[in-house]
Amino acid sequence: MGVAAGFRSYVWLKEGDSSQKPRRFHAAIAEYGSRLSSYQAQLRMPKEHLEHIRKESQTLENNYREILLLIEQIDVLKALLRDTRAGLHSYNDSWDAEGDPAEAQDHAEAVGKEMSNLVNYVLKKLREDQVQMADYALKSAGASIIEAGTSESYKSDTAKLYWHGIGFLNYEMPPDSILQPDVHPGKCWAFPGSQGHALIKLAGKIIPTAVTMEHISEKVSPSGSISSAPKEFSVHGISSECEGEETSLGQFVYNKTGTTVQTFELQHEVSEPILCVKLKILSNWGHPKYTCLYRFRVHGSPEDHS
Repeated sequence: MGVAAGFRSYVWLKEGDSSQKPRRFHAAIAEYGSRLSSYQAQLRMPKEHLEHIRKESQTLENNYREILLLIEQIDVLKALLRDTRAGLHSYNDSWDAEGDPAEAQDHAEAVGKEMSNLVNYVLKKLREDQVQMADYALKSAGASIIEAGTSESYKSDTAKLYWHGIGFLNYEMPPDSILQPDVHPGKCWAFPGSQGHALIKLAGKIIPTAVTMEHISEKVSPSGSISSAPKEFSVHGISSECEGEETSLGQFVYNKTGTTVQTFELQHEVSEPILCVKLKILSNWGHPKYTCLYRFRVHGSPEDHS
């Protein structure tokens, strides 16, 4: 388009009055300069657009994951309501056969109120934390990952955003993802193979009593499988600034067919408060390339400063 416009300007300059050529020539040069600036601006725009697209894509992805979780919760409520409705119909049939209609109406209203209370209770339970114990490995509380004592992250080309065949943005989750409450599908830290470890500096010194491992369920997994979930794992305490001798706190198995949030009481006690915990993943549930950790929590009693 720019070449054709330039050719027309050139023909126009040749055929026009020679006295007007300088003025028209400068006008054509100004036009070319304006177009060049426009083209340069268009070349710069993709970076801004790509950043905008990346943010919008992340927002849509998060919304999609939240919808999947809500669908799962709604299915639970639907099943509960079906069972309750079936029981109510059965009870009403018995009242129709032999009972006072006024009493039946009162009973139906009472059952309706009871169902409403039950639904509200279930919704409350779905929203609240299931563990009900302080998490000293929570990032927002001050916990952190010690990179030097942590496995490298899994590198995957599928986790990159490409532009003209060149990968430039990486969507891999960092290791401290396991210290945060967001457990939507894909929000996990992946490391190569079935064995890896993470060194965690806790929010404060504690006497540890239990740990919690959390993973998504197969129902909300986009692939329909959670073979990358951890299976066998061990936990070790380190008392001196995340360095030195490790004290075994126990070895456990995360059951992928159980609840998504599983808490394990520690098998060994420590005599002194510890500041750091090392999580060692010993195996996964069959994924050949990587293991994915969603959330790991550490529970216990804080050091007594009195």
